Amino acid sequence: MARQKILSTAAKHLLAREMGVEHKIMGATSDYGNLTSRECGYFVKLAVQKAEENMI
Repeated sequence: MARQKILSTAAKHLLAREMGVEHKIMGATSDYGNLTSRECGYFVKLAVQKAEENMI
């Protein structure tokens, strides 16, 4: 199954910057493996919250 790109790289970096963890994902590959499970969960929560705000 092909993956759909839902968030742009710029949007992901904006969310990470807002969370204060952008320094953990910087680099050639934008590796999100450096985030903790808690940070990943909050990242998703924040992304959903932003999407819901834009839907209204």
